[in-house]
Amino acid sequence: MEDFLQHIMVTAANGNIVAIDSAADVLPHNRGRDVLVTASYLGVLPARLMADHLPRAAIGFDGGVGPQGWNIAGLWYFEALNVPAATVDVMGVVLGDGVDVYHHGRISFLNRPAADCGVTVGMPAHEAARCMLEREPGRPSAYQVTNRRVMADDGKGHQVVVLDSIVFGTEADQRNVLVTAGHTGRSGARHILKVQPFGFVCSDGGRGREDSGMAGLDITAEHGIPGATVDARRARMGDGMSTYLDGVITAANTLARELGVREGMPAAEAAAALLTRSA
Repeated sequence: MEDFLQHIMVTAANGNIVAIDSAADVLPHNRGRDVLVTASYLGVLPARLMADHLPRAAIGFDGGVGPQGWNIAGLWYFEALNVPAATVDVMGVVLGDGVDVYHHGRISFLNRPAADCGVTVGMPAHEAARCMLEREPGRPSAYQVTNRRVMADDGKGHQVVVLDSIVFGTEADQRNVLVTAGHTGRSGARHILKVQPFGFVCSDGGRGREDSGMAGLDITAEHGIPGATVDARRARMGDGMSTYLDGVITAANTLARELGVREGMPAAEAAAALLTRSA
């Protein structure tokens, strides 16, 4: 069964998997029920075209990602709407042919609702579409999506813990070095002092006028907390794992310097140095 410009690949009671050649081919009857596998890139513009008749889920191609991730920015557009979305590697598909994307695409990037449905990087597009059709994403509040991960443990009760924001810190983190992805300005320092971590690595927020994005370093040093910032141009704000994996130290307070933290040091190495405070 086919509709004009739409190819129905799978039919189920709760909706269909539909291949379309362009994001402009979405139709009113796709709203809320169909997984759309498109041969459009998944930037904001195609996402807006699909959002006019908001589908159950969407797959597009990554377009080589592009400057500032522009070619896959629709992933986060859809995430804000709690709609599962993913991209496939552009080099594995024929552009303008949604059926080819369905059969030959391999997932390259995905958003949190898609991950909730069981989609993973490297998965064939047709399998990812089936996951999105058969499963529902969660509906967590912002404070439930912390992406908390333990990256190191000194065996003495202290850990390096990654979080997307310092506001997700808990009382238990008074024994942990927290690697987070918010700025370290005055308001950031207020949250750090509330949590009282063993140490921290946060973002410099792009520094700001008068280096206000790292002004919290001196404030936290006055309260006995060693810490450092990473370059926001190299590590994504709001993504703690990017701070940990991509971050490069731009500044450190006096307490962190005493533990060996220096500008230009990888964030993971700086976090490990802060952990030595327990020695």
